[in-house]
Order: sequence, then structure tokens, then C-alpha cells
Amino acid sequence: SLLAKSLMHGLLRAGMSTCGKHFPGHGFVRADSHTDIPVDRRSLKAILADDAKPYEWMGTSPTSGMPAHVICPKVDSLPAGFSPRWLQDILRGQMGFTGAIFSDDLSMEGASVAGNHTQGAVAALNAGCDMVLLCNQSLDGGRAVDELLEGLAAAAHDGRWVPDASCDARRLRLLPMAPPRPWDELMCDPAYQLALERLPV
Repeated sequence: SLLAKSLMHGLLRAGMSTCGKHFPGHGFVRADSHTDIPVDRRSLKAILADDAKPYEWMGTSPTSGMPAHVICPKVDSLPAGFSPRWLQDILRGQMGFTGAIFSDDLSMEGASVAGNHTQGAVAALNAGCDMVLLCNQSLDGGRAVDELLEGLAAAAHDGRWVPDASCDARRLRLLPMAPPRPWDELMCDPAYQLALERLPV
């Protein structure tokens, strides 16, 4: 956690946004959510005291976060990325996270519990994600991405998903507010020099 927070601070000083993933944790389960549906049967108390603890400790350091396609049945029947309880009640409400939330890749097997790509995107956005990802879908001219965009437009039109102004604000905060510092200037910065001195030889 300390190394991660230090890395994030360094990236932010260099003008780069950061993303903490995968909330609330992915290390306890053996199944790979790319090809399977991982299940973590521990209690909420155990997860918050262990895997999710860095998110509480790091607070607002990450400018964005990404939930896991892991089901924790003692907390919710849905993976964290589709769960208002995980994203709104715990991550934002209890832990005070204010950054943007990206979904994990909707084409992964762990996301299949939410339905097709459009159903998964709508579920993720309604749960509290600000952006949804559909990765590695450039085959057939990117038809899967086009279908998702069309599906989201239809969902917004039908009222199954209502775009939220606060999501727009969080997305905009990810954009650079100023040009990144030139490398030579950054290397001469006193804080950078101090950090170098503290690195083990």
C-alpha cells in the first residue's frame, strides 16, 4: 500500500492520472475472471479488513478505480462492478472515494453474469461506474463496440439508464489540467531528488 501510494503521488506529480484495481480485491480467489466467474465466500468484515484495506488507507489518492468481476455472496449476489452496494455504499459512502470508476472489461467471463455487453454496461453504469470498458473487440470491424454504443443510446432513450452529471464531472477531472512537466525539470525537483535518495541501493 505504501509503495502504491508513493507511485501514485509520483505519477500525479508528472501529470498522469492513476487507477486502483481491482476493488475490493482479487488476490484471494484462484479463478481467473477472464475465463471464469470467481467467487469469494468470505464475510464483508474479512474482506474490508484485508483486501480492501488499501483503498481505505489510500483515500482519495487514486484518481480512478476499477472494481473486480468477483462475486462475494455474503455481500451481494453480483460482482462488485455491477453492485450498488459495493460501489455506492462501501467504496464511495464508507470509504469516501471521489474518483472516477471504470468497469472492468465487459467481454470477460466474469462479466457474463450481467448478460450481454449492453446489459452489462447498463448494470455497471446504474451500479455506480462512470465509464464502461469493452476491450479486445476490434474483430469484425469493431461490430461489438458499435452494438454497445447503439445499445447504450437505446437504454438512455428508454430510461433504463439515466446519464448522471456527476459522472461527467469525474470523467473530466481525469483529463490533464496542465501540460506534464518536462523530464529534465522533474529530475531537478527537490521532492524527486529526495525520493531518489530514499531508494535502497
